[in-house]
Amino acid sequence: RPIGVVRSAYKERFGVPRQAHDGDGPPSTIELFAHIGPEPIEDLDGFERVWVLAWMHLNGPGWPKRVKPPRGGPKRGLLSTRAPHRPNPIALSAARLVRVEGTTLHFCGLDLLDGTPVLDLKPYVPYADAFPDAKAGWVDVAGGEHPDELVRKP
Repeated sequence: RPIGVVRSAYKERFGVPRQAHDGDGPPSTIELFAHIGPEPIEDLDGFERVWVLAWMHLNGPGWPKRVKPPRGGPKRGLLSTRAPHRPNPIALSAARLVRVEGTTLHFCGLDLLDGTPVLDLKPYVPYADAFPDAKAGWVDVAGGEHPDELVRKP
């Protein structure tokens, strides 16, 4: 059951950043539904980032077992990529929280479409959520994605 909804300048899938980022993207908000109320987000203001779990509501039925990564190369197993079409269309974004006003959270760099249902929010805690020395399999070999290439092109 969704707890809120994204309000964003991104109205179509093309043009949405591939990942949450710190760039100059348009501001966006998450508006919590009335049944959630303000109490669950008390003390969230002050966290720089928040994990946003959302339902990619515009994904159609079906999903590919292998996909071609945006930087090229061979097709890869879907679950070894961050492709949006998945068995369960759940999005995970570590978005930069700007401020909290009542039951509205303001973000910069959120990579979700306007109207996306939000399933949950969790504070990003660097000591528990960041593993900078972790290996990234084929992405390490391919060189990963450069921030300038993180916008989907039509």
